Amino acid sequence: MPSTIAGHAGRALIVTVSDRLFHGEEDDGIGALVTELLVEAGFAVDGIVVVPSDSVMVRNALNTAVIGGVDLVITTGGTGVSARDVVPDVTSEVLDRELDGVAQAIRWSGTTAGVLEAVVSRGVVGVSGSTLVANIAGSRAAIRDGLATFCPLARYLIGELSTFQEI
Repeated sequence: MPSTIAGHAGRALIVTVSDRLFHGEEDDGIGALVTELLVEAGFAVDGIVVVPSDSVMVRNALNTAVIGGVDLVITTGGTGVSARDVVPDVTSEVLDRELDGVAQAIRWSGTTAGVLEAVVSRGVVGVSGSTLVANIAGSRAAIRDGLATFCPLARYLIGELSTFQEI
């Protein structure tokens, strides 16, 4: 059964990449914000996975989500320019196909909204198996703006992916 029926956009998993949260520091509410925005867009959120900025752990989280059959994985954090910002590099290794135009749309939206974290984000968007994966910068402003731009595109892309699976 396609995930996009009757207003249901599909199943989503959030991967928060944060050394601070992984090591037990106070929750900044980013996962809750992403959950709220995805639910408003019609997604059923399976959960939030917190991993440190570690290539192996990020890769394992992404692969587990894809194998688990979610329609959408949103990563937050780890998209900047420091040596610890490994998320786009690892995501590219997991993807079968990158969707450069979608990633550029998220950056462009951030540019017009003045969200610096979105502008300098190296985040990628693409497909792994039948799962759509998107990296969003980890600030509240980047998440709000990025998901406002991305969620309608995600619903469309997930519909396309499920259509081609049925053929």
